[in-house]
Amino acid sequence: MSTISVIIAEDNPKDFEFLEQLLNDCDMAQFDISRAANGQAALEMALEIDQPLVISDIQMPEINGIDFAKALWAQKPQARIVFWSQFKDEMYVRSLLKIVPPETVYGYILKSNSKSRIASAVVTVLLDEQCWIDPEVRKVQGRTGHSQTALSDIEFEALIDISLGLTDNLIAQRRYLSRRGVQSRLNSLYNKLCIDQEQFQTEKVGDAFNPRNRAVAVATHRGLINPFELEHEETELQLWLTQFKKRNKINE
Repeated sequence: MSTISVIIAEDNPKDFEFLEQLLNDCDMAQFDISRAANGQAALEMALEIDQPLVISDIQMPEINGIDFAKALWAQKPQARIVFWSQFKDEMYVRSLLKIVPPETVYGYILKSNSKSRIASAVVTVLLDEQCWIDPEVRKVQGRTGHSQTALSDIEFEALIDISLGLTDNLIAQRRYLSRRGVQSRLNSLYNKLCIDQEQFQTEKVGDAFNPRNRAVAVATHRGLINPFELEHEETELQLWLTQFKKRNKINE
């Protein structure tokens, strides 16, 4: 029986031990297992291999599983990756669908599945060279791919901006838009999220809610945003704010 090298990209020691045991119990192959405790380490290890085989968490330090896959596939589109995660967030599924190269074999399995089902997904992708997508994730893929509900890049950008608390003026500055352009993006976002201001209005109470706050609430429920990824977006925002303040000082 030949030995197959597999990288497990997982920062949680208990989850790594679970996957390690799962591979060791497999009677279809013998695995040589390497652990990467973060996305950057996984990328460096995978780039040293001709045809990397990886099981990767989505949420990891340094770079997340999606960014890791994007960087790896850019240089090695033949790499086979099984994403395993406790999340089926639409933002991850949306991002993943945009980066998978043609003909690439990959998988997506939720951690909530049984050990036997997780093993089946791993074997299907890494050994049988076939895609394996969790049924729950397929449902999200369907919504993500539907033109009436899927967010465009600029609508998603608008969602991130209001989730971070930016005013119309600051969004206009950051995205090089007019105020009218900002409103146009926001209205498009509200339509995609099925937020109809008029249906929540009455003669007695007037506007029943703030559409920006409502959009964030609906997006959170749909899994379009989550706290983990907003931390990354907050870092990007702070970098932009620093540059923005410097430019304004120069122009004063």
